[in-house]
Amino acid sequence: MSATPRMTLPPIPMPQFVRVLSAAVTIVLALALAGCSEAPKPPPPPPPPSVTVAVPAQRTIVDQDEYVGRFVSVDAVEVRARVSGYLDKVHFEDGQIVKQGDLLFTIDKRPFQNTLDQARANLEISKSNEAYTKADLARAQQLVRDRTVTEQIYDQRAQAYRNAQASVAANEAMVRQAELDLQFTELRAPVTGRIGDRRVTPGNLVTGGTGGNTTLLATIVSIDPIRFEFTFDEASLLRYERLARDGKDVTGRSAPSAVRLKLIDETDFSHLGRMDFVDNVIERATGTIRGRAQFANADGLFTPGMFARLQIAGSAPYQALLVPDAAVGTEQARKYVLVVNSDNVAIQKYVTLGPVIDGLRVVKAGLAADDRVIVSGLMQARAGGKVTPKEQGTPSTASASQSKNE
Repeated sequence: MSATPRMTLPPIPMPQFVRVLSAAVTIVLALALAGCSEAPKPPPPPPPPSVTVAVPAQRTIVDQDEYVGRFVSVDAVEVRARVSGYLDKVHFEDGQIVKQGDLLFTIDKRPFQNTLDQARANLEISKSNEAYTKADLARAQQLVRDRTVTEQIYDQRAQAYRNAQASVAANEAMVRQAELDLQFTELRAPVTGRIGDRRVTPGNLVTGGTGGNTTLLATIVSIDPIRFEFTFDEASLLRYERLARDGKDVTGRSAPSAVRLKLIDETDFSHLGRMDFVDNVIERATGTIRGRAQFANADGLFTPGMFARLQIAGSAPYQALLVPDAAVGTEQARKYVLVVNSDNVAIQKYVTLGPVIDGLRVVKAGLAADDRVIVSGLMQARAGGKVTPKEQGTPSTASASQSKNE
């Protein structure tokens, strides 16, 4: 087997080899430096956030003031006896509804019946004496004309007759008083309402009369209609008085004024009533004045002493701008909304807010009727930044559905 011939390169001189190696190193370094000097291209900026905008809703509204108060009964009566005696019977169940005139308690009548019988007997005696003295006086009139008796005797008989008449009148009064005392042994409900529990059981001695140590037997409070009492400050009173001068009396002094109420477990002011009284003096200690409204309570839902919230008109009707409450942001103590201008840039506007009506927040100042307010996507937008707006229209429909969900 023949061997393949090998090619032999001529040897490179050392100085030339060093020059070749240096040139190669230089080229590699140049390529490396060229690669490091080229910076990567930055990614494209993100598109502006997408937001939903709507012009404020316009509506004629009336500001509503809210107050906390308590229900009080129109009539509240303490049932006390007018005569003293032993309690005989109780004719009601504790806590039931009683009507005016219903029999509640009975006191033992026998002593009072005896007193009445005695007074009637004394009256008969006095009437008999009156008849005798009247006839005796008639005889004396004839005798004095005939000069049979002296005028002194006539005057004595006339005096006896007048005394007999006075005795009849006194005994008649005693009979009427005895009849009243006998009638007072039956204690009847003076008003219609709910009665409390009995304070005295049968068999106990009841102290009656008009003094301060009489025995309390029970209490009755009327429940239909029922009143609601609350207090408001002096500034509110001045505002209400000025509204009354403009023809809108909310205090009920000159014309009925409708108010609404809700209980502590309710969300809407669904109970309708009317204002019927405002006090004539402002309390010096608190600077408040007492007001009162009246409500129908046929079903007995309201109970005297129960807390509730009252809503009363606090202004004349005016045209207001409304936005969804979710469109309002907070910056420390100030409130703001973001509006989108013609260049689709979000602008921050500080606003003065009013109450919430049907899920929409009233904006009293700081907003124009044609402003495009960001109502959705507020967290993605920032003041001074570009946005991609989507028109929604007035926020009334969206807010209504939102309030239903809440």
